[in-house]
Amino acid sequence: MDSQRPTSFEPALSGEPAALAWARSGAMALCGHAGAAPSAGAAAVAVWADALAAELCVRNARDVPAVDGAGLLGERASILGLRRRGRVSPGGSCRLLRATDGFLAVQLARPDDLDLLPAWLEREVSEAPWTALLGTLPDRPAREWVARGRLLGLAVAEAVEPAAGGGAGVRVRQIGQPRERSRARPLVVDLSSLWAGPLCAQLLGLAGARVVKLESTARPDGARLGPARFFDLLNAGKASVALDLTKPRGRDRLVRLLERSDVVVEASRPRALRQLGIDAEAMLGETPGLVWVSITGYGRDEPEANWVAFGDDAAVAAGLAIAAGGVGAPIFCADAIADPLAGLAAAVATRRALARGGGCLVDVSLSGVAREALGSVEAAPARVARRDGAWWVECEGRSEPVAPPRARRAAGRARPLGADTAALPC
Repeated sequence: MDSQRPTSFEPALSGEPAALAWARSGAMALCGHAGAAPSAGAAAVAVWADALAAELCVRNARDVPAVDGAGLLGERASILGLRRRGRVSPGGSCRLLRATDGFLAVQLARPDDLDLLPAWLEREVSEAPWTALLGTLPDRPAREWVARGRLLGLAVAEAVEPAAGGGAGVRVRQIGQPRERSRARPLVVDLSSLWAGPLCAQLLGLAGARVVKLESTARPDGARLGPARFFDLLNAGKASVALDLTKPRGRDRLVRLLERSDVVVEASRPRALRQLGIDAEAMLGETPGLVWVSITGYGRDEPEANWVAFGDDAAVAAGLAIAAGGVGAPIFCADAIADPLAGLAAAVATRRALARGGGCLVDVSLSGVAREALGSVEAAPARVARRDGAWWVECEGRSEPVAPPRARRAAGRARPLGADTAALPC
């Protein structure tokens, strides 16, 4: 059994203009040039996020608090104190740079990215990295730079116009056999790191699942090195298991835990887990009812499966930068917005898959989800104006102030690395 179908999320709109939901989201405040008016060009993503969050809450027990879908989009920025910066991402690690025929997003978030620049630019880099890029990228078309960069493992993307009709960012493949749930609370094993995957697992936890966060002792979640408040927000309430995955015993314990789980959430390129001897498709075929959630930049199909992506550059590839700034004037749309959008979509798709009995691979693409969110509704024209010292959005005779980013209160402190490893029954 191996059938594939796209999963589309059609928002159940409240009837209000999308621009007003975007103004309230906190993400609009992160979209635009510093000191200038924030952009309402990507308003559709707010109503899309709200609709998915509403579905999660409908399926929750009545005593579970509602999730503010659009509010999720600005949580990291709220905690880190980030602001809109035009062609520099709010987080600072990604920039929109000119090529011969347009713009491309270049992400330099990892130390290894700097080491790859000489090979990418085909010259020695003696000056500051961004200076080197500004001086070299205009020599070639954006598409050529992106193709070369992806072969080297850089997170780069061409700034493209939004695609008409969006497209499905989640694909579901029915590989294994469904089964009726034997547990009141599904067991979710979270192998992911940073933002999208941990958010998905955290939302599933809010919906009643038991969540185990599993990390490698050699390479734990890099978000542990960032602000504790953000890590706690996404990981409080999860058990923490740490295994040495360089050793056979650690890999064996990992496999046994995955075989006992109802849901696996991971955000690695497929080849990374295969190097550990773990194959998602094979495990689904052997484990009835399992739901395997795979979050990648561009999906699991080749060659896209090997492309590196983060939330900012994936959103640019989806058309959000041009939607926000216009053709010839792209700007970043909020803070790594493809990450929370993908985390929310993955949680909803997982709940749907569990309701059908599982046995499926949920293939979530950061870029695809951002594209679908942007194309989900046709937003009415809106005007952004300065009034009483604040920015306001005016649309269809109504107005809304542009709210700053906000973050939920964490449910507590995240467990220390490996605090629950000894209690792992395998």
